[in-house]
Amino acid sequence: MKTRLALCLLAAAAFGTAAKIDSPSVTTIRVPEGGIQPQVMERDGVVHLLYFTGDAAKGILFYVKSTDYGQTFSKPLQVNSADTAAMALGNIRGAHLALGGNGRVHVAWNGTSPTSAIPMYYTRLNDVGTAFETPRNVIHEAYGLDGGGSLAADTQGNVYVFWHAPLPGQKGEQNRRVWMARSSNDGRDFEAERLAFDSPVGACGCCGLKAYADAAGNVYVMFRSADQIVNRDIWLLSSTDHGKTFQGSNISHWNIGACVMSSENFATAPNGILAAWEQEKQTWFGLIQPGTSKLSTPVAAPGVPSNRKYPALASNGRGDTLFAWTESMAWKKGGNVAWQIYGKDGQAKSGGGKAEGVPVWSVVAAFAKPDGSFVVVY
Repeated sequence: MKTRLALCLLAAAAFGTAAKIDSPSVTTIRVPEGGIQPQVMERDGVVHLLYFTGDAAKGILFYVKSTDYGQTFSKPLQVNSADTAAMALGNIRGAHLALGGNGRVHVAWNGTSPTSAIPMYYTRLNDVGTAFETPRNVIHEAYGLDGGGSLAADTQGNVYVFWHAPLPGQKGEQNRRVWMARSSNDGRDFEAERLAFDSPVGACGCCGLKAYADAAGNVYVMFRSADQIVNRDIWLLSSTDHGKTFQGSNISHWNIGACVMSSENFATAPNGILAAWEQEKQTWFGLIQPGTSKLSTPVAAPGVPSNRKYPALASNGRGDTLFAWTESMAWKKGGNVAWQIYGKDGQAKSGGGKAEGVPVWSVVAAFAKPDGSFVVVY
């Protein structure tokens, strides 16, 4: 705890002198059509945006893209239907977006069900990019979905859908494990789910997890444990063999006997993969050592924590990092988005800012433009 406090104070000190350092500009945009829970990825000059609309308990997902970095967006494509409705309640149960080979769009989300057999749906954009295929439930036996699942895709045709659920026939957070369904043909077919990480650390039932694949095909997953109920730590998993095996490290300890409904995030930077998470009303980020589950010394969002949640990351070609998070959000309550920019040396720049109006049940996202500036989406 003393180490984290020292890091927080150092970050705050850096923030206080940040005006001396030049910083890229930051602009903000709202999700089209008043949508919530933006998921954003940029590749080859195209910004891909996924968002949620409608009833928070059974909503519809839409996908748009932009070739002018968010000034305009394409006509929305509907991703799912009422029969495969998505869930936004709790902020962390929404849909996730990934880009695979040839820029194909992949989407996965928590479904809805009156029973405990909640589906984990997956779909992808069709070959000609005009519509999404009929969603499929990738869960066969490992039911018990609560907190949000996630997915990752690489350029070699591998697609991974992850979620946490109890071992079959068991109950309780301590018996939850991280599960994975994998496709090796760009999402055409999926293998039956299997354990991605079998260490008995449990999983925080109503907390999300996040998955990501880097350019080399390495796969990363972050989730919150629930060992002995009170050890709700952030674990970082990594695989260098396309999901055959995973190694794991406890990167952030938190002793609390409550479900904190937290989230995580990843982004690609010139020097590696960035990871962000929540801890004790504060948000943190660090740099993953490539192909490992080890992290650099984490950095806390600057200033005094104020119920900070739902972190987002983006990095530009110069190595600057935009770190964003929400403040003052709670159950059935919206809030604000705040951000800080850090240089490639890890020092805060004069890029701190804030915007009001993050909607109820939403999160924030960000991307970088070719000129090095950033866009925050909320």
